[in-house]
Amino acid sequence: MKFLIIGDIYSQDGRRMVQEWIPQIKNYLQEQNENLDFIIANGENVTHGKSISLPHYQELKQLGIDVITSGNHIFAPTTNAINYIKNHKDLLRPLNYSPYHPGNGTILVTAKNKKKVRVTNLIGRTFMDKSDNPYFALENLLKLEASSKKERSDIHIIDFHAEATAEKLSLAWYFDGKITALVGTHTHVQTADNRLLPKKTAYISDIGMSGVYNSIIGANPEEVIYRERTLLPAKFQPATGEGQFCAVLLTTDDKTNVALKLERIFITPENQQLILY
Repeated sequence: MKFLIIGDIYSQDGRRMVQEWIPQIKNYLQEQNENLDFIIANGENVTHGKSISLPHYQELKQLGIDVITSGNHIFAPTTNAINYIKNHKDLLRPLNYSPYHPGNGTILVTAKNKKKVRVTNLIGRTFMDKSDNPYFALENLLKLEASSKKERSDIHIIDFHAEATAEKLSLAWYFDGKITALVGTHTHVQTADNRLLPKKTAYISDIGMSGVYNSIIGANPEEVIYRERTLLPAKFQPATGEGQFCAVLLTTDDKTNVALKLERIFITPENQQLILY
């Protein structure tokens, strides 16, 4: 199977880049006599840089995105996601959030060839707001899968929304061979460490951001520099301009469900060619 996993989509220009490049990726694969089977995207920055409104959720779903993950901004008050998320099971909040948070942290979807694909959203604890232990949350989920045939997945993909690279690596190494892939989001900067771990779990520290290229992780440089330089408060505004698109393409074996490769996609104004790294 082929899975397109899109990193943090930042504001209007991020949505525009996703709308532009999903069809091109589908066409590219069809030219290789392959199909795109499943799409995951991180949507926690979709609406003006924080959280995702219901109209923008619907917009992403219309593009063919199967599951939308999130992170620390999902319940920003400007979007009302806290009220509608419970009615949309394919919009995830981190599994290791407090049980008082509405919504799901994981979803099991029947995909192509009746493959049962599980997508789980976790959040890190280093330099982040308080959350429960991601190890315990994922261990409990895997115990549930082992004890219930109904909950068992063929392919399990984790979006680990975390700040520290070592925290992401540690979680991936601990669960190597127990999950199909662990991909990092949150830092908005694509890392070049995509690989298969020794027991064949696919890994990358951060997929990167889809948004404005000449920005500071999606925001106008002026406000960010002002706050960093002066330590005075400043409200960040989404940048506007030419965009970038960041994603990874995960390939799994149709018979064994094991990850075969994880390839990066990084589109910029200077590089408009679809190249898999």
